[in-house]
Amino acid sequence: MPSSKESDLLGGYDASVYDELARVEHRHFWFRGRNVLIYGLVKKLSSRLKPSFRVLEVGCGTGYVLSELRRACPGGLVVGMERYYGGLSYAQKRSAGPLVQADARNLPFNKKFDLIGMFDVLEHIPEEGETLRSLGEMLAPDGKLILTVPAHQFLWSHFDEASHHCRRYSPAQIRSALAQAGFTVDFLSQFMACIFPLVWVSRKIGSLRGTSTPEQARMLALKELRLVPGVNAMLTSLLSLEASWVAGGHRLPFGTSLVVVARKRV
Repeated sequence: MPSSKESDLLGGYDASVYDELARVEHRHFWFRGRNVLIYGLVKKLSSRLKPSFRVLEVGCGTGYVLSELRRACPGGLVVGMERYYGGLSYAQKRSAGPLVQADARNLPFNKKFDLIGMFDVLEHIPEEGETLRSLGEMLAPDGKLILTVPAHQFLWSHFDEASHHCRRYSPAQIRSALAQAGFTVDFLSQFMACIFPLVWVSRKIGSLRGTSTPEQARMLALKELRLVPGVNAMLTSLLSLEASWVAGGHRLPFGTSLVVVARKRV
């Protein structure tokens, strides 16, 4: 777990991992399970919107989630936004539709969105409050914000350091951050519950190794993207079932990630 001084040095994103992400995302249990959840929630929310609604994904990366958002929103315009060009080059190949290179703290749009998604991005940004307020300003009346973030600071590890995370969140912490930025939480649940014991044990074992250099942390993090065929298939099935359950409006009491649906207070 980083000290307050060390946290000030974190943030940002290692754009060099786009090649690896684009290679494994569509097969890796973690990304596939998360996509099932995102699709289910967005499909339900978008079904209540008028035709020609607008959706924005902030930090669309390689476009893996973006393609799922477009599948979930056949009646709307789905825009992908990414700070790093390396991600946009992949997103352009994966999914046809408008893409914008911009910063989440200064969104360059003159029309508001009915849905804004930010999936495992907020934890990378030091300016948490500024970013959430910026998102709120871009939401239409009754618009919704959908977030996923990593859960629980006690799960902090080399993976967070290599990923340039600033923080992990408890349910209370993400509620507080959203409230301070002018949002009301409509739905919040933990997810990735079936891998929680594995992650907790691996983090405990990892803490016994002591401090890692940035390069060591990066190599350890990349190992977590490896595909172990039998294990990957089993976890994909389990996480897909879990994700469908949560997308149906049920809440899980533990997990390694959080999903939140919030609306801007009026």
